[in-house]
Amino acid sequence: MEDASQSECMPLVVVHPDREIATSQRLPYFVGISATTTGAQALSMYLVVVPPGGHAEPHSHCGYETGIYVLEGRVQTRYGPGLKQSVVTEAGDFLFIPPGVPHQPFNLSSTTPARAIVARNRPQENEEVVPYDPSSA
Repeated sequence: MEDASQSECMPLVVVHPDREIATSQRLPYFVGISATTTGAQALSMYLVVVPPGGHAEPHSHCGYETGIYVLEGRVQTRYGPGLKQSVVTEAGDFLFIPPGVPHQPFNLSSTTPARAIVARNRPQENEEVVPYDPSSA
């Protein structure tokens, strides 16, 4: 971390998230803030789009927290052992996912994409996820 005098001199950085990255979740992710795009040291932010009727693969994040703000659509996120619990989020809702909690989001609409801002306390662009098999719980 820089001291206050170094931080005061650093420029602000604007990022136009027009570059989609391939993820293991096979969902469109558009890079916003990351170590690569801004020099961030402890934060990354993305725009994720879940296509109509789409979903991510079951997974967990090892060692970092994830915060999600839903911009558009309704998403059911199954979570926990065997993915037996679930919550539904919609535009205007925040969702917090602790490290290590298995989860899988599903877009509840068959006609409209769901869009959300994803923030992590990990600055790298690449997702570091652990695949999860719900039948193993």
